[in-house]
Amino acid sequence: MKLRDFVLGVVTGVAATVAVQRAMSEMAPYAPADAVLSNVKETFLKEGPIEGSWIVMEPETYEKNVLTLDVYRGGITRMENGKVQQYEFIADAQTGTVIDVIQK
Repeated sequence: MKLRDFVLGVVTGVAATVAVQRAMSEMAPYAPADAVLSNVKETFLKEGPIEGSWIVMEPETYEKNVLTLDVYRGGITRMENGKVQQYEFIADAQTGTVIDVIQK
């Protein structure tokens, strides 16, 4: 095998890898649900310990006023003043930005 053929093969492999990675990142329009949950938990942990958390892994349609978005729904449970307190959150599925937090 000639050195030229080897280098050509390596360059082709690298170019194909870059092209596939770019195509896959464009195909995945949603932020990973577990990453969204981790960010929400991190924010809640700044205020105190968390007892539990959950998130629905599939995005759903959410309408508020004139906006229609794909969102993740999730929740956080914590102890506040000796009582269990539950919060539900709604996060934009594309960016992971929390849109609303509802105390239950």
